[in-house]
Amino acid sequence: MIHGEKTGLRARQESDVAVLHSELYNDVATHARTVSRPWQPVPPGSGQSPFAVAEPSDSVALFSVVELESGELAGAALVWGIDLHNRSAHLGISLRPAFRGRGFSTDVLHTLCGYGFTVRGLQRLQVETLADNAPMIAAATRAGFVREGTLRRAAWVYGGYADEAVLGLLASEWTPRS
Repeated sequence: MIHGEKTGLRARQESDVAVLHSELYNDVATHARTVSRPWQPVPPGSGQSPFAVAEPSDSVALFSVVELESGELAGAALVWGIDLHNRSAHLGISLRPAFRGRGFSTDVLHTLCGYGFTVRGLQRLQVETLADNAPMIAAATRAGFVREGTLRRAAWVYGGYADEAVLGLLASEWTPRS
């Protein structure tokens, strides 16, 4: 497990899948705001769940987020689109409803940065989120990310187009926690 201050990142376990699928995937309206693919009905045990346990990959690292104090499953996080030539990747997080608004997002992002910069040796990490997602933009900013731009009408979200904000952080700008 990789430890942050409030959360830890560990390998996904089979017991995580049903909880994450139920609370994050089956919330269609929220799912539409976080994923660029359309929602489809998928049973959690089918192996097609986006939270299914997967083999390690050079292009993606999947984590389950755990609250350190309680040991409870708090959500999911990933480093995706890992480009070893350009040494860059994208970060994504999704917290269960009961764990939102408790300062975990910044901690998870900072911990993902530690993984990306120190473990994987990447030089650039990027976060994309809907431009109206003020909590995620604030969390990324607190973790050191800089807003680099807006992709106008880049996301189809539950019946309409929405802008996306792009935030980036370079290894040389990142301040590791002691």
